[in-house]
Amino acid sequence: MDTSKGKGDLGVQNLSGTGDKLVHCQDLESMLPKAVKRRVHALKRLQVQCANIEAKFYEEVHELERKYSTLYQPLFDKRRDIVTGTVEPTDEECEWQSDGDEDEELAEEVKEKATIEEAKKEETMPQEDPKGIPEFWLTIFKSVDMLSDMLQEHDEPILKHLRDIQVKFSEPGQPMSFTLEFHFEQNGYFNNAVLTKVYKMKSEPDASDPFSFEGPEIIDCEGCQIDWHKGKDVTVKTIKKKQKHKGRGTVRTVTKQVPNDSFFNFFNPVKASPDEEEDDSEFTLATLATDFEIGHFFRERIVPRAVLYFTGEALEDDESFEEEDMEEGDEEEQDEEGDEDDDGDFDPKKEQPQPAECKQQ
Repeated sequence: MDTSKGKGDLGVQNLSGTGDKLVHCQDLESMLPKAVKRRVHALKRLQVQCANIEAKFYEEVHELERKYSTLYQPLFDKRRDIVTGTVEPTDEECEWQSDGDEDEELAEEVKEKATIEEAKKEETMPQEDPKGIPEFWLTIFKSVDMLSDMLQEHDEPILKHLRDIQVKFSEPGQPMSFTLEFHFEQNGYFNNAVLTKVYKMKSEPDASDPFSFEGPEIIDCEGCQIDWHKGKDVTVKTIKKKQKHKGRGTVRTVTKQVPNDSFFNFFNPVKASPDEEEDDSEFTLATLATDFEIGHFFRERIVPRAVLYFTGEALEDDESFEEEDMEEGDEEEQDEEGDEDDDGDFDPKKEQPQPAECKQQ
């Protein structure tokens, strides 16, 4: 259940400047008669009370979301067992009506011929029986732009060992949060069976700006320590550097480890610091905003609809929405260009009177 503002995006707290709007509002309010201004203040107090009630509403929604997650989990567990090959689904569980089912479109004699040819192929080719659904999660990572941008070639062999991704919600009475759990089978890269990423949330109006409250927001995140096997840490790389002694002029080669691009940096998020310079702080906040967006996407889209991202059906849905948005933008741009062209070609001598618009009464 999506409880985020705008029914789509949980993100950092409102970081955009609202100074111009605030000044405008203050100017407008200062122009009001004293008696009217007094009543406006009363309305603002009511608005703050509304925001507090809305915050409680989202807390209950979070609790409802947690409750229903326990109902989803057995289905997600069955999905994991099928993906990993622990369980083989029955023929009944595998029945699925497809719009493009070729078997329904083929005539009986054609189907029979196809069956014979397939049998011949099976006799000449080695029998393939892969376990479960190979590279299920890796395929999803490579298909989704948001995730593929994080993915490096050296990450792929590791993600082949990813068995499941789960979302766990905070318990009643605990601060609002959700945890992404990445479950791995035993592998030659690290000892962890589960890698976690915790996203902390808040659902309460800011005391200094209560009117900015639009629902629960992700305010912080915490990763986990990865227990890498020796020489297998893909988040760092070793480089060699030559150093020349100032006095003797001798040259030596030293090796040092430097950060390396990897999806697994996801489990070591950056932290905002009040001591950072302004440019660094802006970069950190932008990085955190992206991180929060990815966490929300895992929670709201990837985990609940994994099979549809594997087949690409969910990707088609996402792309259709993007295309609609772009079409609207293109139309506006074309309109603006058309207006500019009209202005440039305008000739008063050629302008003809237009018929009056008909209005139905």
